[in-house]
Amino acid sequence: MSGIRPTGFLHLGNYFGAVRNYVRMQDEFDCFFMVADLHSLTTHPDTRELKINVQRVLAENIASGLDPEKVALYCQSHIRETSELYLYLNMLAYQGELEKTVTFKDKVRQQPDNVNAGLLTYPVLQTADIILHRAELVPVGKDQEQHLEMARTFANRFNHRYGEVFPEPKAFNFGDELIKVPSLDGAGKMSKSENQLATLYLSDDDEMIRKKVMKAKTDSGPSEPNSKKPDYIENIFLLMKLVSKPETIRHYEMAFNDCTVRYGDLKKQLAEDMVAFITPIRQRAETIRQDQKYLKEVMEKGAEKARRSAKETMDKVREAMRLNYY
Repeated sequence: MSGIRPTGFLHLGNYFGAVRNYVRMQDEFDCFFMVADLHSLTTHPDTRELKINVQRVLAENIASGLDPEKVALYCQSHIRETSELYLYLNMLAYQGELEKTVTFKDKVRQQPDNVNAGLLTYPVLQTADIILHRAELVPVGKDQEQHLEMARTFANRFNHRYGEVFPEPKAFNFGDELIKVPSLDGAGKMSKSENQLATLYLSDDDEMIRKKVMKAKTDSGPSEPNSKKPDYIENIFLLMKLVSKPETIRHYEMAFNDCTVRYGDLKKQLAEDMVAFITPIRQRAETIRQDQKYLKEVMEKGAEKARRSAKETMDKVREAMRLNYY
């Protein structure tokens, strides 16, 4: 089980850090993937654009390879059992531990005038999303590892208090190292809403991709053979490893090591390889977005699958908590 907030355009980091794993998992596991619209309200309370954003995220996930026939692809707010479980778990979560989460501290710095209770209890709602389906495997990026640890804590706390209902959710990534896709300026990772000129979005047109890549930070090049790459140059090579052919990567690695690399040529090559990778996804997503009837069917079918799973779990939860009074 996993989810993506509809708070911006999906980017290369979302694809390689999450969606690619989703696509691989759908043929091997019983999967629940959601658009986390309730989570988005903690930082984006204006809902006028929410429907469009939800549909875009759905379309981009499907365009990236997710098959709604194979997985439960649904909208978080369509599963009312989530809110019930969230309420029960809040009784098991403590202010001190919630205030220590890195993401809460970051959001408080970013939006000091909107430090709401939902922001504080974000990890509790995230736990409810996961354990509502008694999910054991969660494909998450590095920035979510602390939240997953908290999900294990809350699940175990419930089991200890009321009886064994939930398995411990674990991070899952097919044995590969979790990928953190760097921004083009070398200052952090790609973001859905910040640092937009240094982030490659799945909706960027070809010229925008080229423009962004050509502005990536470089220098005058290595002065000695087999030099260590500066972080911002290492980042460009990391991006190339995601989308370029092995022989292309070898060519530029050799050029760097023997001090003949021309960063202008390297960035042009990376730009064209990014265009070749992103363009088919963008075009498929746009076609899907135009088909409102299809998107409605996807959401309805996904919600139906998720509700069946949620009902089974909540029956067990209420029984364990002795909330069945008749």
